[in-house]
Amino acid sequence: MARWTPDPTFYPSPGEAVNAPAEKLAYVAAFDRTATRPDAIVVLDTDPDSPDYGRVVGWTDLPHLGDELHHFGWNACSSALCPTAPHPHVERRYLIVPGLRSSRIHVIDTQPDPRQPQVVKVIGPEELAKRAGYSRPHTVHCGPDGIYVSALGGADGAEGPGGIAILDHTTFEVRGAWEADRGPQFLAYDMWWHLTQDVLVTSEWGTPSMIEDGIIGELLLGRRYGHAIHFWDLAKRRHVQRVDLGDQYQMPLELRPAHDPTKSYGFVGVVISVEDLSASIWLWHRDGDVWAVTKVIDIPAEPADPADLPDLLKPFGAVPPLVTDIDLSVDDRFLYVSCWGTGELRQYDVSDPLHPVLTGSVHLGGIVRRTAHPSAPDEALAGGPQMVEVSRDGRRVYVSNSLYGAWDDQFYPDGVGAWLAKLDVDVEAGGLTPDVRFFPHGDEFRGLRVHQTRLQGGDASSDSYCFP
Repeated sequence: MARWTPDPTFYPSPGEAVNAPAEKLAYVAAFDRTATRPDAIVVLDTDPDSPDYGRVVGWTDLPHLGDELHHFGWNACSSALCPTAPHPHVERRYLIVPGLRSSRIHVIDTQPDPRQPQVVKVIGPEELAKRAGYSRPHTVHCGPDGIYVSALGGADGAEGPGGIAILDHTTFEVRGAWEADRGPQFLAYDMWWHLTQDVLVTSEWGTPSMIEDGIIGELLLGRRYGHAIHFWDLAKRRHVQRVDLGDQYQMPLELRPAHDPTKSYGFVGVVISVEDLSASIWLWHRDGDVWAVTKVIDIPAEPADPADLPDLLKPFGAVPPLVTDIDLSVDDRFLYVSCWGTGELRQYDVSDPLHPVLTGSVHLGGIVRRTAHPSAPDEALAGGPQMVEVSRDGRRVYVSNSLYGAWDDQFYPDGVGAWLAKLDVDVEAGGLTPDVRFFPHGDEFRGLRVHQTRLQGGDASSDSYCFP
């Protein structure tokens, strides 16, 4: 629906977004691992003055089975205010929700009642395949010229190449593949950009058969998963440069560019090194006329009794951190790093992006630790901080515990459960504290597992800005 004036949740600059009103609702992707019940979008009350604070207040079942909801995003955001945007009067209203296993894309309307969103359109896998040549849609970003959806697989059962499909802002029709010239790129995962510099960045995971049944040890030790990031000319849709991190650094997944549009750097998290099971964070940055990457954070594996480890890890006698998500606060000060294996969320001050400083840490769950939440101290938690989302003002961090169905089962074979926690941030000195009032878990999610969270009005990984 078009507006006469821009959506009030759009902000020209990150500074204005930081000063925006706090979110009062959160939308959470929840999925049924057995594929015998519909997946759902769950609505949580995030208003601390509400009697329902921290509780499930809305629930929208999807119309089919077997979607496995994973990442999702808004149809429009602050990028609509960029000078080149042909659609400045769209509104942040619809959630674009892909099913990673089904290849269906759901359009969910959060109006007129934000607590009761409604499915208004389903884009079938046939349309995605026919129009864009892709399957297994993964990440959604709202761009100034359309909705960008990354995909892991090719059409008609092809393993790849994966890439990016473009959806229309208003009709949600699949326009086609984004790439005009993909160069050597084959594996896909995340994508984001430096809008004012006409630069798009993509990362690598694996093809559908490499990920859908869990990590394949032979492929991991054979260094066959992704280990590079790619830089593109955003305006010309052409591949510019591939930067290899080294094939021991398997699965560079989440990309987080600086929100300040005048900056030319960003962070990427690497799940695991096959040499020592460590995880790492790398910084991409300009090096003259080309792009370079520099490792800025190493997180070592933790020794453990093999008897306490799942089968995949028993031979190693250690728990890998498994960095599976990162998030950068809108003011570009704090980087949050999810260590899903060890059950830790780390906070780094990245004011100097080449020299991060650890400023906070909270343990919840973990393969061995099973650290309880302070609101339920006798309840051992499975899973760990996985998807992490930061409020626009940087004062609240939300973490959920499920990664991907088959990987949950592999690393937490006794069950991963379902929980979502909110952490309060000391924005002056750094540091994190779990909110004892906000811990929906267990039966509140009706037996579904929970993955990504999106915040009403936008969050740190939704929006991009064209003005400093």
